[in-house]
Amino acid sequence: MKDRRQAPPTARDTPASPAGGRAARGLALLPGPGDWHTMRRSPGRDLVAGLTVAVVALPLALAFGVASGLGAQAGLVTAIVAGALAAVFGGSNLQVSGPTGAMTVVLVPVVAAHGTDGVLMVGLLAGLILVLMAVLRLGRLAAFLPAPVIEGFTAGIAVVIALQQVPAALGIAHTEGDKVWQSAADAASRWLDHPTAAAPVTALAVAAVMLAGARWRPAIPFSLVAVAAATALAWSTDLPLTPIGELPAGLPAPSLGFLDTSALVTLLPSALAVAALAALESLLSATVADGMTVGQRHDPDRELFGQGVANLAAPLFGGVPATAAIARTAVNVRAGATSRLAALTHAVALAVIVFTAASLVAHIPLAALAGVLLATCVRMVEVSALRALARSTRADALVLALTFVVTVALDLVTAVAVGIGLAVVLGLVSVARAARLEQVPLDTSDHTAEERALLEAHIVAYRLDGPLFFAAAHRFLLELSEITDVRVVILRMSRVTTMDATGAGVLGDAIDKLEHRGITVLLSGIKPAHDDILTGLNVADHLRRDDRILPDTPAAIERARTLLRQPHDRPAPVDVHSAAQTLPC
Repeated sequence: MKDRRQAPPTARDTPASPAGGRAARGLALLPGPGDWHTMRRSPGRDLVAGLTVAVVALPLALAFGVASGLGAQAGLVTAIVAGALAAVFGGSNLQVSGPTGAMTVVLVPVVAAHGTDGVLMVGLLAGLILVLMAVLRLGRLAAFLPAPVIEGFTAGIAVVIALQQVPAALGIAHTEGDKVWQSAADAASRWLDHPTAAAPVTALAVAAVMLAGARWRPAIPFSLVAVAAATALAWSTDLPLTPIGELPAGLPAPSLGFLDTSALVTLLPSALAVAALAALESLLSATVADGMTVGQRHDPDRELFGQGVANLAAPLFGGVPATAAIARTAVNVRAGATSRLAALTHAVALAVIVFTAASLVAHIPLAALAGVLLATCVRMVEVSALRALARSTRADALVLALTFVVTVALDLVTAVAVGIGLAVVLGLVSVARAARLEQVPLDTSDHTAEERALLEAHIVAYRLDGPLFFAAAHRFLLELSEITDVRVVILRMSRVTTMDATGAGVLGDAIDKLEHRGITVLLSGIKPAHDDILTGLNVADHLRRDDRILPDTPAAIERARTLLRQPHDRPAPVDVHSAAQTLPC
C-alpha cells in the first residue's frame, strides 16, 4: 500500500494570509527542502553529468570571456561563480548558467565605451533588475514571445557571434568599426594585405572537428579534444598563434572597486538590455530543458531570481554578466542529470581546473577558441525550424526576417522589440479580419403569414461574430452604414467575444448614423461585461430607456413587430446624444 502520510507544511506549502502574502511570495523565490530532496535521489548520475558539462563548458567559458573583451579569466570566473549560484537559486533543476555568446554581443560595445569597470557595473545593475523582475512576477511573460521572434533572434545571434570571431580566426589583433560586421570586414581587409595561414587553418580545423565529431560520436567532448590538440601543436611547433596568456591560479578576491555611482544613469540602458537578454535566454533555455525531459517544470520567476543573484555576485569577482546556456543545458540533460547537483558539480569542477591547471590553459591559442565559437554558431541555427516558419505564413516569415536583420545590423534588444511589435500588429490585423458582420434570416415561424411578410419586408438582422475592438471597429462601421432601406435593424451581439472602448464608441456611431437615416435599431444578446462597457461610456443609453436592448433575438423580433404595428411614419432624425430627447417609435 502507498504511504499516505503527509509531511508537515513548509513555508511554501502554508497558505499565506493577506498580511503575510508578500513575505510568502518572497520565500517562494528561495531554495526549499524539495530542492535538496531531489539532489539526493540520483547523486551518482548528477555527478557524472556535471563533470561532462564541465568538460564541454571549459573551452566555451574561455572563448566567451575573450570575446566579451574582458579576457579568458572573466569567462572562467563567470562560469564558476554565476554557475554555482544560479544552480542553487534558479528555478530549473537542469539549467546550466555561465557566459554565453548572446551576452558577449551586448557587452562588446559596453567594453569599448566604458571599459572593464563599466561592464562590471552593468552586470551588477542587471542583477538588481532581474531580482526586481522576479519579485514583480514578470517571468511568466516569456510564454507570450512569438516563435518567429525567437528563431530570428537566435539565428541573428549566431551570425553576430560568428562575425565577432573573424579577427581572432584570421590572427588580426586590432580592428576598427562600431558594428561587428564592420570589424569583421576590417579584419578581412587587413588579412588580405598580409595573409597568413596558421590562424585561419587552426580555427577552421577546430570547427570542423567539432562539427564532424558531433555527428560521429555525440557523447565525446570534441571541443576539448580539438582545443587540446591545437594547443599541443602550437606549443610543439612554434606556430605563430597568439595564446590566451597567463591566468591567475585561483579566483580573485571579491571587490566593489569598480562601483561608480556617477555612472549609474549612463549605464542604465545597457543594464536594462543585459537584464532583458538574460531573462529571455534563461527562460527559453529552461523551457527547452523542460521539453527534453518528463516530469520537469521550471519556475520562471524563481529562475529570474537565480539569474539576478548570479549576476549580482559575478562582477564582485571580475566576471561578466551571465545567463543560462542552452547548449550546456542540453548537454546536462542528455548526460542524465536529474537535479541541480549536476550544474553545481560543473561549477566546482571548473574551479578545480582553475586552481590546478591555469598554467596549461594559458597556452590555448585564441584562434582555437574562435573555432569553438564558429562551430557553436553553426549548431545554434535550426535550419529546419527556420524553413518551416518561413513557409508557414507571410506574417511569420516577415517577423522572422526582420528580427534577424535587425539583430545583425543593430542590436539584440532592438531586434526583440521590433520583432514583437511587428508580430503584435500583424496579429491584431489577423484578429480584426476574423470579426464578421453577417446578415441572418429572421425566425418568424411563430407568426402568421401576414406578420411574416410584414417583418421580412421591414426588418433586417445582423449577427456580429468575433472581437469588436479598435483594430476591427471601423471596418464594422463601414459595413453597417451600407444597410439597405429598412425600418428596423436588429444587431445580434451574443457572439461578440471582445469589446473595448473604441469598439463601443464605433457601435454608438453606427447606431447614430442608422437612426439619422430613420432606421430604428434594436440590440439583442449583449453580454453583461459588454453591457457594462456601453453603460460606462454612455453608449446607447437612449436604447435602454426605450426598451430597445433585448435579452435575445426572439424578444427583439417581438419588439420589432410592436414597433411596426405603430404608425408607419419614419422617426425624424434626432440628436441621440441629447439627454432631453428620445427617439419616437
